[in-house]
Parts: sequence; structure tokens; C-alpha cells
Amino acid sequence: MRYVVKKGDTLWGISQKFLVEPWQWPEVWIVNDQVKNPHLIYPGDVLTLIWRHGRPQVERELPSDRASPRIRESDLSSAIPAIPLDAIRDFLHSPRLVTMDQIKQAPYILDFVDLHIVGADGNGAYVRKLKRSHGTTLEAVRLGPSYIDPDSNEVLGYEAIPVAQAEVREFAEPGTIVLTKSYREARAGDYLIKPLLDTFESNFYPHMPPKKISGRILSVFDGVSQIGQFQVVTLSKGARDGLEAGHVLDVLQAGRSAKDPHGVAWHALPETYAGQIMVFKTEDRVSYALVMSAIRPIHAKDRTVNPGSHVRLD
Repeated sequence: MRYVVKKGDTLWGISQKFLVEPWQWPEVWIVNDQVKNPHLIYPGDVLTLIWRHGRPQVERELPSDRASPRIRESDLSSAIPAIPLDAIRDFLHSPRLVTMDQIKQAPYILDFVDLHIVGADGNGAYVRKLKRSHGTTLEAVRLGPSYIDPDSNEVLGYEAIPVAQAEVREFAEPGTIVLTKSYREARAGDYLIKPLLDTFESNFYPHMPPKKISGRILSVFDGVSQIGQFQVVTLSKGARDGLEAGHVLDVLQAGRSAKDPHGVAWHALPETYAGQIMVFKTEDRVSYALVMSAIRPIHAKDRTVNPGSHVRLD
């Protein structure tokens, strides 16, 4: 099999052309030392599936007109991403986790310059606890429910729902800001925190966690009840648990109960494989992942485990 990489491809999508399990890509990829970034793939690269010692392997073809060995240099930003970045473009404006310590130190909207109950683009606001150390560009957020690990009952943090972007006009007590871009109507009491920058690594290889991971889906962006492909989910495990960008996990749909047709008892049914997710950003206590496949509905509190650690019924 031979495939020419095109603009718009993703590593996961190409892996599906060669493998049943796309996350196993590193196991079959042949590192070519004639390429400066051997683990990155670019539009125009030609990939070929070959067999060596009875095992499939994928290699990148080098130009046929190469007269002598040389290192090919390519711009890192032009490499194809591991996952469809368009699917997570709204992540930067999705609910995020904050700790109570962050909230206690965060400035907050006291009132609006004009007599508004709520604020929108262009409205000025008075802010308490505003310091120069907070920076001049901030994000107004509204505190939501707590994130609680369903297994340990540990409070991992609190949901911070983005409300608006803001620019500082004056550092004082109270200080002043102007709302520059609204996602929701701002209210007195909304907190101001540093915006979530686009700092997640997009060029990584899918791989299995080196140690056993068992977590839960805490929430999904947009709060839908059933989660499908290419939706962003928050996980109850983070960097402190060993998760990193590129880690692939299976999702197990929580088991149901069935009434015994020949008795009165109810019996718990086992968890069922529902799909796969890939972590693209980690924080200390939680991670954010993209649903790569979903063969059954996925819900909050469904379990996430290492691939292949259970019986699949698909």
C-alpha cells in the first residue's frame, strides 16, 4: 500500500488507512535518519506499507533523485497534526478547571460604568482586586459546579465558564476594564483570570500510557448528554497521574442493570466498549481529550482505561 500525504490530513486519519488500531502507529513506523524530524509527516510525503519478518511496517520514501545522503529540513508548523485541530478550535473558549486558590486571588467585576445589569462588547466595568501582576488582557469567567472525581470523591477544582475577553484600562481600587469580545452576558461577580492560550502541542504521536490508567469523563464541552466523535471531554486524571498529550484511552460505557427473567433479582451488566479518546492537553489534576471514535453513546462518568485492557464486543 502506498499513500501520498495531503494538506488537511491528520496522523490519526492516515493511521486508519494502515492499521486497525491507529494508536499503534509508533510500533510500525520506521524512523528515517535522512529526515531532520523523523517523527513528523508533511504534505507530499509518500508512505509505503511493507512487511519485514512477518510484521507490517510503514516507511517514508526519500526522493529518488537524491545524489548523496542529506538531511531534509521542513518547517515544524507545516507538519500534519495528530488530530483535527478544527475540532478543538472552540476549546479555547470552553469551560476550564480552576482551583479555589485561583478564585480567591482573582479580581472580579464590581459593577458596570454605565447603568447596566449585564455587560456586553464595549461596556466598561469596575473591578476589585486588580493588580498589574494579573496582566492587561484577561478573561471574564463565571464559576460553575465543582469537578469531583466519581471514584475518590476528591474535589479536583471548579468549572470556570468563559464569559468575555477584557482589556485593562486602569489599575486602581477599583480598577477599570473594557469588555472586548463577549460569549455570554457579563455580570457583577464574574471573575477575571488569565486567558487560556493556544499552548497545547499539536504534533505528537498517539501512544498508550506506560502504566495503568483508570479515570472518568467529568464533562463535555457544550454540556450535551450524549458524547460523539470529535467532541472535547474533560477527564478526571491529569499530569500527576502520568497522562500526557498523545495518550490514547478506551471509553467503557457504564454497565446497566437487567432484571432476571426467571426471578426477581436485578443483575449488574459489565461495562461495554464505547469508543476511543486521545489526550491533547493536560493540567495537574485533569486532562482534555478529543473523542476519536464512538461506536456507542458516551456519557459523563463513563470510565477511561488503557486500550486493550478489557473485552470488546464490537
